[in-house]
Amino acid sequence: MKAKVSWVEGMKFVGESESGHQVILDGANPGEGASPMEMILLAVGGCSSIDVVSILEKARQSVTACHVDVCGERVESVPRVFEKINLHFVVTGSNLADKQVARAVDLSMDKYCSVSLMLEKAVQITHSYQIVEA
Repeated sequence: MKAKVSWVEGMKFVGESESGHQVILDGANPGEGASPMEMILLAVGGCSSIDVVSILEKARQSVTACHVDVCGERVESVPRVFEKINLHFVVTGSNLADKQVARAVDLSMDKYCSVSLMLEKAVQITHSYQIVEA
């Protein structure tokens, strides 16, 4: 897997994945693009959400929506690394089984989400979930 990050101007960069997708990163102007640390939160949220939806669909659960609220706490001193990350999954569907949602979230966080498994070596990661009836 490869990626390329190219400087545009100021603190604005364009990242391009090996598959050709682009994302704007900006370290100075939040309106221009996500910061690299925000990208970390998006990556862990995206990776784990893909797992959760996939696992629930394989379990024949009727999922109509899923989102995860990701909150990261950083240390005050430089380098301002994350010390804690919490993921709260909100899964919407019809007659979702609590046991299946709990299992999907746990499997993602404990076995499948490579981003969270990599990060947990240096960051305390916690998770929770909520079921919303469609």
